[in-house]
Amino acid sequence: MKTGARCKAVVAAALLGLLLLSGCSPKGEQRIEIRLGEVARTVFYAPQYVALSQGMFAQEGLDVQLATIPGGDKAMTALLSNQADIALIGAETSIYVYQQGAEDPVINFAQLTQKDGTFLFARQTQGSFDWEKLKKQNFLGQRKGGMPQMSLEFSLRKHGIDPHQDLKLIQNIDFANVASAFGSGTGDYVQLFEPQASIFEKEGRGRVVASIGVESGELPYTVYMAKQSYLNTNAATAQKFTNAVYRAQQWIAAHSPEQIAEAITPYFKDIDLAILTTSIKRYKEQGTYALNPMIEEKEWKNLQDIMTSAGELKSPVVLGKLVNASFAQQAISASTNNTDSPAKASTNQTTDADVNTGGSP
Repeated sequence: MKTGARCKAVVAAALLGLLLLSGCSPKGEQRIEIRLGEVARTVFYAPQYVALSQGMFAQEGLDVQLATIPGGDKAMTALLSNQADIALIGAETSIYVYQQGAEDPVINFAQLTQKDGTFLFARQTQGSFDWEKLKKQNFLGQRKGGMPQMSLEFSLRKHGIDPHQDLKLIQNIDFANVASAFGSGTGDYVQLFEPQASIFEKEGRGRVVASIGVESGELPYTVYMAKQSYLNTNAATAQKFTNAVYRAQQWIAAHSPEQIAEAITPYFKDIDLAILTTSIKRYKEQGTYALNPMIEEKEWKNLQDIMTSAGELKSPVVLGKLVNASFAQQAISASTNNTDSPAKASTNQTTDADVNTGGSP
């Protein structure tokens, strides 16, 4: 897209957002402020940025104040210390809090993504990829107990690779600095979210060779959660929030990667539109974005299987203990387009061969 056309599209989107904001609440009614903490700024969370840029939160009378708090542990700390009302983090963090005997447990109430959002990235750009090539290589890993690392280890074990015996695993770099460390020359392989993976490919720093999301399957990878006490006293607000998330999920499902990229540009001002489009295309093709906010039993089980494989689950936690499905159920049933809206994405919609990861088979 030419620069002039892109600028016009961005301005048009901004004007639309202002119009939506101006008419979102009954006259004289003050919007409800929500402090939302996200664990990263990534195209992986595209539905959230659509809900913001297209005025879906505003239409519900919400004023969402978004803050990026890198790392699931730090984002959870912000939630527990009341520095955030709602956090977008991996569901495993709520289990960790529960395992520690929290009197005010953290409850998952709306799912945003249903697969791991990382891609296996190789510094070597030539030749076909085989999982055996990972052995004895320097692998720049993620934080122990974090979902990216656990999903990686789960995927490696599927291919007969012991992540702690067969790899030279590097895990002493903070989540926020992993990509820059790899870009500076540390490691032969790394996990990258989008758009970082596409940026590095364009810069010639390596290539995507596999999708950890495809390998690890469906799970509540990133979920909106809040303390039980918050949901008890702000149920109506949580419902409005979930309604907006669901509408954004439907919007994502109905629009092309190019249209989505245009919509979320305000949150990625320094990223080329073509990179955003490529990133979104990868995620859409493999069914990464959840099509509704429900957390299903099979997804919850897969999450705990992955945690067990990593040695991080003390004992199984039943779905109902840490998941409140009522907000998602109400959002879906209240939607005027419910009969025409997409069903929950399923792994049988795509196969490994259908996913364009940019790597060799």
